[in-house]
Amino acid sequence: MNVVMKDIHKSFGSNQVLQGVDFEIRDGEIHALMGENGAGKSTLMNILTGLHPKNSGTIYIDGKETSYANPKEAEKAGITFIHQELNIWHDMSVLENLFIGKEIKKKTGLVDNREMKRLAALQFEKLGITIPLEKPAGKCSVGEQQMIEIAKALMTDCKILIMDEPTAALTERETEKLFSVIDSLQASGVAIVYISHRMEEIFRICDRITVMRDGKSVDTKNIPDTSFEEVVKKMVGRELTDRFPKRSPKIGEVVFEAQNLHGNGFKDVNFSLRRGEIVGVAGLMGAGRTEIMRTIFGLDAKHKGKTFVNGKEVNIKNPKQAVAHGIGFVTEDRKTEGLILDFSVRENISIPSLKSLTGKGLLKRKQEDDFSEELIKKLTVKTASREIPVKSLSGGNQQKVVIAKWIGVGSKILILDEPTRGVDVGAKREIYQLMNELTAQGVSILMVSSELPEILGMSDRILVVHEGKINGELMQVEATQEKIMTYATGGR
Repeated sequence: MNVVMKDIHKSFGSNQVLQGVDFEIRDGEIHALMGENGAGKSTLMNILTGLHPKNSGTIYIDGKETSYANPKEAEKAGITFIHQELNIWHDMSVLENLFIGKEIKKKTGLVDNREMKRLAALQFEKLGITIPLEKPAGKCSVGEQQMIEIAKALMTDCKILIMDEPTAALTERETEKLFSVIDSLQASGVAIVYISHRMEEIFRICDRITVMRDGKSVDTKNIPDTSFEEVVKKMVGRELTDRFPKRSPKIGEVVFEAQNLHGNGFKDVNFSLRRGEIVGVAGLMGAGRTEIMRTIFGLDAKHKGKTFVNGKEVNIKNPKQAVAHGIGFVTEDRKTEGLILDFSVRENISIPSLKSLTGKGLLKRKQEDDFSEELIKKLTVKTASREIPVKSLSGGNQQKVVIAKWIGVGSKILILDEPTRGVDVGAKREIYQLMNELTAQGVSILMVSSELPEILGMSDRILVVHEGKINGELMQVEATQEKIMTYATGGR
């Protein structure tokens, strides 16, 4: 299947999202689509698959002018879109999610569970997925939910597969499995549109790349004919001198310590965090990294062990107590746990600080406006107004709002769980710079990340978690990807 999109325009009200985009997908190619958040990549693919109508322009499928009325029609024609926002029904089982709306039935009209299980098991085996089919999807991790979505898409007879940030929630091992599936799909003639902010992946698996900026297609090139630096410059309209800003930390005394900490999914965890330090926490998905952070913040109960803040033992049983001790938590799932999407930027930023912004039971609105505006400027949040719903911001700017609310409440210990997931290269650099500024002011950061370049580029010290235990600790100067993966897979 060959697709040509010519001079595509799209506006939402007065907001011009696409301004004359050209894009082509050839038979059996892996075509990268890159651009900063808000460049229009997902909108372009939503137009191709019939989710949004275009305002003007033409789409040709195998030389014939075509437009789909809805995504189901596009899928029937062989074009499937795995969205970044996962389409998971949390109360249903994994099996029910895989076949929702496409249930296989017996001649009697009853659902054929045995056949659906057989087909699902075959697909899971191909992908190397070991999630029980009867497990409620809501009990699966974000990474597992992503793999369910990928499996669901591959169970259709697709000719073009669009993947929007498919590895954002996957570990390195799961990513490798996905790449082998992509290789076999390409070998069988399936074309793939690969939307990602991870430059290493683009240069490793893609044949061509189209860069978008501000709703326009800037350039299309064969991967061997371009470079990391050229792509970044075209994406952001400027050169990024260093991917990771240099750190010159002034590391002080111990501000947090965990001793013999046990909880759901981890045991016997011991580590310390110093003032002005970034401690990276690496490990494979399911190793227990997030569970440790949730317990420290009081979201999950600890089974035993001790925690200390500034040398004093604290028994944190809920997030309110964690905040009172100066701990903030930027969760890995900002959409459901970090933000109230329908609330304004102002409201999201001020929520943890409402106590200090009220007097005699009434909110001091002028003080709240000034408070949120100052943090919007400090973190360079790109927003038309502090009053617009936070859901209308790009991923990178949403992440800045989450960080802003914890800075605003005065957090001195900041837990960042996957801080740049789904964030473009320009916004990533701004978040890294912000981390440096915070640590220079004495804030201490625990950073969980599945991106090894990020762990290596931003950490002063690295803890590697394997099967619920810290299996290794590395200083930045001695750390390598190989050493981290050795510890992460249980080696010494």
